[in-house]
Amino acid sequence: MARLLWYLTGLLPVLFNGWLLLRMSAPFARPRRPWCRAALVLMFGISSCMIIWVGDPNLLYTLPVYCACFFLFTRGSRVGRLAVAAILFCLMMSVSAIADTYLGDFLEDYQWGYYFPSLARMAALGAIYLVFRCRFPPEPVSLSDRLWRLILGLAAMPLCTLAAVVLLTYQRYYSDAVARLSLNQGMVVLPIVLLTSLLLLRAVLVLADHEKLERAGHLASLREVYYQGFRQREVQVRQLRHDLRNHLTAVQGLLERGDAAGAAAYLERLSGQAGLRAPRHWCENEMADIVLSAKAEELEREGVRLEFAVALPAALPMAETDLCALLGNALDNAKEGVRGCADPWVLLRCRVDKGLLMLRVENPTAREPVGDLSTTKADKTAHGFGIPGMREIAERCGGSLEAGAGQGRFRLLVSVPLNGEPVPSKCMKS
Repeated sequence: MARLLWYLTGLLPVLFNGWLLLRMSAPFARPRRPWCRAALVLMFGISSCMIIWVGDPNLLYTLPVYCACFFLFTRGSRVGRLAVAAILFCLMMSVSAIADTYLGDFLEDYQWGYYFPSLARMAALGAIYLVFRCRFPPEPVSLSDRLWRLILGLAAMPLCTLAAVVLLTYQRYYSDAVARLSLNQGMVVLPIVLLTSLLLLRAVLVLADHEKLERAGHLASLREVYYQGFRQREVQVRQLRHDLRNHLTAVQGLLERGDAAGAAAYLERLSGQAGLRAPRHWCENEMADIVLSAKAEELEREGVRLEFAVALPAALPMAETDLCALLGNALDNAKEGVRGCADPWVLLRCRVDKGLLMLRVENPTAREPVGDLSTTKADKTAHGFGIPGMREIAERCGGSLEAGAGQGRFRLLVSVPLNGEPVPSKCMKS
């Protein structure tokens, strides 16, 4: 009975802490496969239940194994996962070091005192989870690589502080003076590391909300441009209807004078007016249709020949912001690539097939792209994030992106798995 109780008291904190930390990491790094959730629970649970004392190298031994498992079982931005792994590691290790070094030593002479550090870990992680639970977004957090690199740089500071606490007080077992110094140092440093980790976690959520609002504003502006175009066509149609009698009178006068060529030319000019051109619809998905219409007008104004074939259902199990970013960035890169070409054209194929969103874009290019597929423009602070941003979306959604140039053509292929069954749709071509 005692042995069974010992096993249960050892297994319960592992599963409880592992589940909490998995829930806390879910908005930032998604498991690669369903079974990876169980592996992450065990990894988080074992790491958080490691006995950690100030000046004990167990912390440094745990770090490489923890990071390797985190990268093996999750997917998404590499920089983002590294930053989140560092934040959660500092959070876990600071809680464990406080519980084992101070609470464990204080209660070691009491009956059942061995179990109090484990209970303290569970209580601390549970309280942290309850504080952040309402702030975690339902969909995965999406940040640009620039912001993830900033978060990673900030997360390196508490991580290095933890390592310094271990390395600088490693001789605590051989000197009473060093032991006292390490305890005093840890009493000051560990709460600061814990608080810094919590603030960084909160900062990531705030930045994610800010970027989400920016993307929503961009989509709203696209919708406004789209519907402004519809309103402008409506005004033009009304104007043509109002002037129709005058146009018919002019054509009749030309025909009465026997000027058939003049009448035909007049009718051709009249038919070329924007109000008589029917608006084009590329697919049944409203947001994709808006983005494609706006980008198609931009390309055609610059004399680019388009060949679009799009088959997207009205409803997609994919965030509108991600879908619009993929289509918009792909066509923006194509527009930049065809500049300087004698015969500029852009080929776009996008469809849903067997639970996959497939996007293919090809265009001629007058110059070879740079090695990292960023922009060739001088202002790299404002440009050059199209391909990296698309790659981040594809990897975060469990898909892939391939891009390259050869024989005067640039090719981009994106494949993203969808989480639901798509609704069949008809293919509409330009």
